[in-house]
Amino acid sequence: MRNRYPSRGFRGFALVTALGLAVACSPVVRNHGFIPPNDELAQVQIGVDTRETVLETLGPPSTGGVLDGSAIYYVASTFQHRGALAPEETSREVLAVSFGANGTVSNIERFGLEDGRVVALSRRVTETGERDGTFVRQLLGSLGRVDAGDLLGEN
Repeated sequence: MRNRYPSRGFRGFALVTALGLAVACSPVVRNHGFIPPNDELAQVQIGVDTRETVLETLGPPSTGGVLDGSAIYYVASTFQHRGALAPEETSREVLAVSFGANGTVSNIERFGLEDGRVVALSRRVTETGERDGTFVRQLLGSLGRVDAGDLLGEN
């Protein structure tokens, strides 16, 4: 007669498999970016410091103002990776240092993930006006745009 209870080998295999699955599904946390510490940020004075003194005090920013350079931004994000799933952003902090017309610091603001919103970025690609570039499709597509006046030579 066979034993009704699983063998030690099978129990060991089941335990190792369960442990492996538990470890494989645990999240991997990754931090990206840099936010200056509060003690360094306290050294920046509104109306006194310039872009150069801010860079000396806080270090290089993550990015700058896109159009006119009127601000610099420090961005830090935390992402969780779980197995084959897409990474999930769990926290984001943005520190914006704005500069006035005279070149001195005019405002310092902090934003979190809850303050953000999804912004759809557009690719700056010049459209050719052609939907499909094949010669046959262009030829057949122009058949419907022929005007009787064009055929008769009227302008």
